[in-house]
Amino acid sequence: MLYRVIDSEELPSLVSAFMKDYEVVAPVKRDGSYVFDVIGSPDEIELSYETTISSPKKYLLPPDETLLAFDARANGVTDFAAQITPRVIFGAHACDINAINRLDLVFRDGRYPDPYYTARRDATLVVGLSCMPQSTCFCHLWDADEARFGYDLFLQDIGDKYLVSIGSVEAANILEASCKPREATDEERIAFRHVTRTRQQSFDHAIPDIQDVAMLMDAFHDDPFWEELGGGCLSCTACSAVCPTCFCFDIRDTFDPDGKTGRRERIWDACTSPQFALVAGGHNFRPTAARRVRHRMYHKLNGFLANHDRMLCVGCGRCVKACKAGINPIEVLKFFVRKGAEDAQ
Repeated sequence: MLYRVIDSEELPSLVSAFMKDYEVVAPVKRDGSYVFDVIGSPDEIELSYETTISSPKKYLLPPDETLLAFDARANGVTDFAAQITPRVIFGAHACDINAINRLDLVFRDGRYPDPYYTARRDATLVVGLSCMPQSTCFCHLWDADEARFGYDLFLQDIGDKYLVSIGSVEAANILEASCKPREATDEERIAFRHVTRTRQQSFDHAIPDIQDVAMLMDAFHDDPFWEELGGGCLSCTACSAVCPTCFCFDIRDTFDPDGKTGRRERIWDACTSPQFALVAGGHNFRPTAARRVRHRMYHKLNGFLANHDRMLCVGCGRCVKACKAGINPIEVLKFFVRKGAEDAQ
């Protein structure tokens, strides 16, 4: 990996250089919170932002997208050619970059790549930005507090400078043309280590660091805890709406008013929705909120790991804030602590 240093005052020039050829999506402030949105000026970016309400996932996997058009009169189907916009996701935190890496495993790098996702991903550059954890962050538990790959540039704030990790030639060329990157000095490397150490020490250590979580999910699969935790679920699907790694979707056919032509669309879905496991004949194989919550947690903390060697949860903490019933992975970790204490008695 190639590292360079730029001065903080050069950052607007870097953003402006990206804006010449790309649509730039970055964190901005909206109604007291932060969101990823298309910017018209580098001045709109909030670099010291707290975790955004939702992730930049929607720019790679839209909430609603057309897959094909059909004409019942001619019994014809036309593949939908989406307009792919060259885009830069600027200022993504490490957890969101790791979330994109997990989506890549599902939609781009698998046996059957999704052409819609792949087209958007290939047209997107990712510029990461360092951060300090909030009280709801637990990305360090899932090894998602650092982005080791999946970005084109990563900016680590070291005071009035940025240590820039370069991940692609395309981004390196833009950096070189818009800024004056230089090799890091010993003092700047020391500053980087200091900032990294400070970030690691800033996590809420009251959040349990549990080993073998996947194994414990199996061991306590039938524990009454899941009724206790999931019984309060409102089935509002807010957790899935804000999650950067949820990728479940539904397919629907939407007809035009003439009833003869229409579109096949892909829309986000959520395993906590009461209709998610409803099948033909009216049977629902996850009929209760508790069972749906258990399934969601199991997939995040066990099932995905078995197939892809990493947790699906990246510990961003968005679901902690979004769920009004207090249902989140931290509560699962606390449960494992309680079970360990009971076994020790």
